[in-house]
Amino acid sequence: MLGSITMLEFPLTSLAFTGRPSLLAAADLAFNPVRLAALIGWVYLCVYLAQRTYFSPLVPKKYKPAANVVTLFTGPFLLLALFLIDAARKARGTEESFFAVLHRQMRQVLATLHAERPEAEEDSALRLLDTSGRSLDEICGHTDAGHEDARVLDLTETTIADALDRRASDILIDPKDASTYTIRLRVDGTLRVAREVHSDVCRSIINSLKAVAGMDISERRRPQDGGFLARKGTMTASFRVASAGALHGEKLSIRVLNKDAGAFTLAHVGLTEKQYALVQGQIARPAGMILICGPTGSGKTTTMYAMLNEIDRFTRNVITVEDPIEAVLPQASQIEINPKAEITFAAALRSVLRQDPDVICVGEIRDEETAEIALRAAQTGHLVLATLHAENSATALIRLLDLGISPLLLSAGLNLVFTQRLVRRLCEHCREPAHLSDSRIEEFQRKHIDTAHLFEAVGCKHCSQTGYAGRTAICDLMLIDDAFKARIATSDALLDQLRIEGTQSQAGLRKHGLKKAVAGITTLEEIKRVVG
Repeated sequence: MLGSITMLEFPLTSLAFTGRPSLLAAADLAFNPVRLAALIGWVYLCVYLAQRTYFSPLVPKKYKPAANVVTLFTGPFLLLALFLIDAARKARGTEESFFAVLHRQMRQVLATLHAERPEAEEDSALRLLDTSGRSLDEICGHTDAGHEDARVLDLTETTIADALDRRASDILIDPKDASTYTIRLRVDGTLRVAREVHSDVCRSIINSLKAVAGMDISERRRPQDGGFLARKGTMTASFRVASAGALHGEKLSIRVLNKDAGAFTLAHVGLTEKQYALVQGQIARPAGMILICGPTGSGKTTTMYAMLNEIDRFTRNVITVEDPIEAVLPQASQIEINPKAEITFAAALRSVLRQDPDVICVGEIRDEETAEIALRAAQTGHLVLATLHAENSATALIRLLDLGISPLLLSAGLNLVFTQRLVRRLCEHCREPAHLSDSRIEEFQRKHIDTAHLFEAVGCKHCSQTGYAGRTAICDLMLIDDAFKARIATSDALLDQLRIEGTQSQAGLRKHGLKKAVAGITTLEEIKRVVG
């Protein structure tokens, strides 16, 4: 080719001086380096996308050969069309809008590409830090550690890194017997055994974690609390640690705080359109209490952050009281509970009321004093968001009454009780149509329920053979309207009525769960496991 270009050089130069520019332009275009580079780039892009198409879950297996051929000629346009069609199909089967589904899928694609990119931050080692920023090596004095000490520190960091890689919400280290400890991870609400470790090695791991969490390593029987950080590149995760003496040794429970909670909105929670509109209306009100209830690990704090993200924090003074602070909220004042410094929920709330708040967020109502201050703040012109450990909406009201809150104060301050549970999402790579019995199909048909999108969990490498990946919320909302407020304030048989309301609340959770199962988001078995 170079020889041909050299041979053409003289005639083309001659043509330039003989006044025939059209032939010169044609010759230049034939060897335009920009167009040649674009052509080569397009060929390589088509070949790369054809390879990606073969492994893409968007293309059914029997159509993959044809899709590869089409992709070789059309490049990214086929994948883009399949991506949009898949988003439209998912939006039609759920309560989410097309653009919400498209946004979620784009975030998943970008996260996958980020995970596959060999960045320097991914290669950096994970480091454990205490709350003041000191590393585990500095705390333990193992900067020049021996082989055994270095092995223990590596195992400690590997245990935490493994939990983060698997998206675990809790790490449980328990003595199995006198010679063995079990390390378990709670992933998507279910416990999985990560590994079993010899007791001598695991005690060293526990001591390392207690040291970085600011706990006394010499005390193994009395319960202790602490916290630490893990940093890898620019990523930082926070952990809350609790220890207690147990048979055959010491038990350690580590909660992985949700660092992404500050980015959640109500659109991520999984509400129906009716529920979403109701919550939006209550958040827009200037005063009253919204109570978020559910058992431990049901996502109450994440939902509370999602509600706070719907509030304009530039024009409203938002103050939170939390134990601990799980995520940073811009333009919000966040106060962390510290019992050693006598900063309790009640003391912090009394201080907050003197700071001209518009919105007050209470991390958890634990006692009568906190409940009373929060309800009086809701009654006197503040919007209060609070969480409470309770089985359902009615049980939450019963618990507040049991704490000593007067029915009149409860009716005057409470606006909405938000009950939720978390159910696991089906893995989209391996889910299969559900195999239902004839009697169950007839039951669904009598209730006019479409079973075409009911799926069951299978298990594959993408979901660690569980059949599920990620979680979503099922919710039940109890609106405390004027009629209900009058019942709470004046009824003598309130407890009996609330027990009936509790049964209805459980039915509301099952109904919302069934909608998600029919939409192909989760399974009937998962709804039964979570709600009963």
